[in-house]
Amino acid sequence: MDHKAMEKRAVEMGAYRAAVISLESFTFDPAFRDMCRANLCGNYGRCWTCPPDAGDIGELIAQAKAYRWGLVYQTVDKLEDSYDFEGMMAAAGRHNELAGRIENWAAGLGLSRFLQLGAGGCRLCGTCARLTDEPCRHPDRALKSLEAYGVNVSKLAEACGMKYINGQDTVTYFGAVLFE
Repeated sequence: MDHKAMEKRAVEMGAYRAAVISLESFTFDPAFRDMCRANLCGNYGRCWTCPPDAGDIGELIAQAKAYRWGLVYQTVDKLEDSYDFEGMMAAAGRHNELAGRIENWAAGLGLSRFLQLGAGGCRLCGTCARLTDEPCRHPDRALKSLEAYGVNVSKLAEACGMKYINGQDTVTYFGAVLFE
């Protein structure tokens, strides 16, 4: 499938915008792990797919850089106001649903291999098994984030010709499928 067709299909599935870019255009920064340690999102040590449990940042960056292309997609949702946390979480859920649809679609493309990366924590389960000291319930479907892999998402948006912030009272999430 050609890259333009991939972008079009991602939008048809619900992405606001999508672009296929070379992995050389991705900016990786191990310092994102320091931001994770600051726990601004509240997931540090509370989700199997988030740091510190996501894996060594150097290994994750190397794993991502082993791919040649990335289908980057974004979702944009309206909020009641800039403090609409419930709206942000609902939008994150819709973004992760889209990530699941895109992953299922990518699995059927016959790609030799691919890596799906989402936004923020996995959110697949209502309560991550990490909180109950159990192994991940869905290791084959658990969604790791772009940030956990050290991707600078604001620079990624720029590389794709997308806006990182899409206006007042909106929330924007990014995901990517890395492939050969």
